[in-house]
Amino acid sequence: MKKLQEKQAGLRRRHTRVRGKISGTPARPRLCVTRSNANLYVQVIDDVAGKTLCAASTLGADFKATNKSGATIEGASALGELIGKKAKDSGVTEVVFDRGGNLYHGRVKAVADGAREAGLTF
Repeated sequence: MKKLQEKQAGLRRRHTRVRGKISGTPARPRLCVTRSNANLYVQVIDDVAGKTLCAASTLGADFKATNKSGATIEGASALGELIGKKAKDSGVTEVVFDRGGNLYHGRVKAVADGAREAGLTF
């Protein structure tokens, strides 16, 4: 149990460090990725107004229509494309990427690449 608590504390510490350096503005909101073992959650957030502009997750009905798993890189890429389309519909074209304390590797990187393919710029 102690190992799990140390791992979670490290993730919180890294996320706090990342959030100290980046912030979402109305012109360039923050694309925040939260990762669990089985699912991914992505939000586009304007930190100045304190509002979530759009969100998507692997548990949503629009993602489930793709018949992909949130635990795979292919599913993460599809989620990135989905959030990119939602952000474009909301009028957002440029974002700041918040990896949420996770390494920029694997599923987190696949979300970023999928969002780029949908037309978002980082």
